[in-house]
Amino acid sequence: MRAIVLDRFGGPEVLGLAERPDPSPASGELVVRVLAANVNPTDLAARQGFVVGDPVQPPLVLGWDFAGTVEAVGPAVPGRHVGERVVGMIPWYAIHGRTGAYAELVAVDADWVVALPDGLDPVEAATIPLNALTAVQALALLRPDPASPLLVTGASGSVGGFAAQLATAAGHEVTALAGRDDDAFVAGLGVARALPRGADLSGEGPFPFVLDGVPLGAAALAAVADGGAVVSTRPVPPADPARRVRQDVVLIQADQPALEALVADVAAGRLRTRVDRTVPFAEAAQAHRLVEAGGLHGKVVLVP
Repeated sequence: MRAIVLDRFGGPEVLGLAERPDPSPASGELVVRVLAANVNPTDLAARQGFVVGDPVQPPLVLGWDFAGTVEAVGPAVPGRHVGERVVGMIPWYAIHGRTGAYAELVAVDADWVVALPDGLDPVEAATIPLNALTAVQALALLRPDPASPLLVTGASGSVGGFAAQLATAAGHEVTALAGRDDDAFVAGLGVARALPRGADLSGEGPFPFVLDGVPLGAAALAAVADGGAVVSTRPVPPADPARRVRQDVVLIQADQPALEALVADVAAGRLRTRVDRTVPFAEAAQAHRLVEAGGLHGKVVLVP
């Protein structure tokens, strides 16, 4: 099979196409033929050697999110069959980069995937797992009071966008910070208020709860009420202890039941996601350049 292999840490140029042996499923595993692999900011960080948890060393295959068809089923995997469409997430940090989604075939734990509903395109589906699960788990970590006001930064992005929609559906009055030229999209997520990029957050709120999806760090802290709570997607400098602000960082965990529900919500139109463009699998380096450059309106997804 072909895979995009990281042979050393560095810029996008370190990603190259290589031949690797086809994987075989171990007990409890599936082999999936990848039809779409999402490019996430965490992939860019790992490419540069910034990895959460235990260090990893090249050669590596990057990629968390994928959608495709089951190619082979290992022992002790009930309920899955060859040819079935699935979508899933490789917990790349937790498995220390043992496998990644930037490959034609990938062996994954059966617990990492869910069925891909009819009518949901694999490209769209591949944008869901890491981003939507992070949003769900960030909101759970934030623990907002029922119907409380809530600020979400990065609402044009996938984590922030999912979080804004999920919080709104849960009955919160959501103020969402949009990205460049994305005010209309963010307003269309059903939030109470959509703030333009560059808005002075210190003049908004104060909010008892802030989900800092960018993360903005100090700018988001300026909007949280004393005694409030902030959850960010990466570590940020701490607030002044005198303000008694609870700060947490969300660390993604695989969650098959939650992923199944999220995929169903997207398939039914209850949650929205966006794809800016697809890029041929062999041009993964260019996909990383596009994500690094910013200014996108949705995700970049690798396709065969």
